[in-house]
Amino acid sequence: MGSLVSSFFQNIRFYRSLRFRIFLIVLLIGTIPAVIMRFIMVRGYENRALSQKVSEVTNQSAIVAAHLARTDYFSDTSDPVINDELTQMSNLYDGRILVINDDFLIIKDTYGKSQGRYIVSAEVISCMNGSRNMWVTDDENRYLEITVPILDETTGAVYGALVASASTDSIHDNVEVLGRRARIVEAVIAVIVLVIAYALSMTLLKPFDKVIRAVDSVKEGFDPGTESIEVLDYTETKDIMDAFHHLMSRMKEVDDSREEFVANVSHELKTPLASMKVLSDSLIQGGDSVDAATYREFMLDIAEEVDRENKIINNLMSLVKLDGNETAKMNLEPKSLSEMLKQLIKTLTPLAEKSRVELLYEEKTDVTANIDETKLSLAIMNLIENAIKYNKEDGWVRVTLDSDLQFAVITVSDSGMGIPEESINRIYDRFYRVDKSHSREIGGTGLGLSITRNAILLHRGAIKAASIVGEGTTFTVKIPIAAGEAV
Repeated sequence: MGSLVSSFFQNIRFYRSLRFRIFLIVLLIGTIPAVIMRFIMVRGYENRALSQKVSEVTNQSAIVAAHLARTDYFSDTSDPVINDELTQMSNLYDGRILVINDDFLIIKDTYGKSQGRYIVSAEVISCMNGSRNMWVTDDENRYLEITVPILDETTGAVYGALVASASTDSIHDNVEVLGRRARIVEAVIAVIVLVIAYALSMTLLKPFDKVIRAVDSVKEGFDPGTESIEVLDYTETKDIMDAFHHLMSRMKEVDDSREEFVANVSHELKTPLASMKVLSDSLIQGGDSVDAATYREFMLDIAEEVDRENKIINNLMSLVKLDGNETAKMNLEPKSLSEMLKQLIKTLTPLAEKSRVELLYEEKTDVTANIDETKLSLAIMNLIENAIKYNKEDGWVRVTLDSDLQFAVITVSDSGMGIPEESINRIYDRFYRVDKSHSREIGGTGLGLSITRNAILLHRGAIKAASIVGEGTTFTVKIPIAAGEAV
């Protein structure tokens, strides 16, 4: 039931409004103390008035009981002095006086209705047994009843009781008047608090309205990059706008990156096509005058451009697949990284020999980890292949496998040309090349490191590059040994 009520309120739009909640909180903070104060004041007055009434009637009853003890009233109830005193007391408190002997017989009733009858009540019995000053109230009939003992002045024994009832109409009337006045004051306070709550809820949230308008202005086409939008009223609004500007900057970077990516893709795909167009036009224009050797050379060049185009497309497809996958979609299985690296070394050894680069493998410990072997092999192969291609003649490439308690560590070091410091943070950008002329010469597409990084991130791993220009580069890859762990 509670969850249904909570769900109902959560679905009410105005209830979810921060402005409404501030209004409600201020209203409650202002009115609840007024209600509590009204209750305390009225109840406090009632208790004090009743206490004073009890004390007054008790004292007067004790005085009358003492007079009764000094006379022989229990034997002769016709004593005019005592009867006048009882009548005056009854009239004074707008009540009734009963005099009861030790046989619980009513020997005097100022109303004259119960005289000669017996009375057995808890208060009278307790009084006869020695209890002092018993009293009860009846709020419904609005009266107060006090029972005091009549004591023998010599022995102190109880030989009778006096029961005095007094009207509490004046107390209840005063309580009602005080309550009405308190409610009027409470209503005035509620109205004032209502106005204050509304004013505060509107005033305090004005800066957030500015934030909303600022965001709406972006939806309408305003470019926050051309003019900074500041809402400095509160620390919170300033932080929100700072986060908003940061988000917009990131979005602009993404847009710029996307535009650059599209431009690069267009350029990379267009270049081989342009080369094939030139070569084919040359063959067409040459007609029958083109000899077989030239024709074969041009066709080999066209085939190379086709292979280059195909490689770019395949790399783009690999990149798209890696971008769209999640760890849960990967085919993770326990695999020996040593066996995987040895196979990669075996596959790339011919390329290293052709480039006159020494390919070395060092295994400090064999590691079995939960990996997608196809994707991780592609990533490490790109690193080793780049280390070979961008190396110098008679250089070396060293692949090292190590581990700590949580991660497998694969290091690929080379003695190549190195990467400038300003390019280290961009080498994973798609189509980015440190040395564009050399990259095109060896057939690079600028997608290899981007594919490598995505594949490693899918394994919840990390990759880091360190390089010195002219001395070489070292890539360090860390892969969690257990599936699901993050670096």
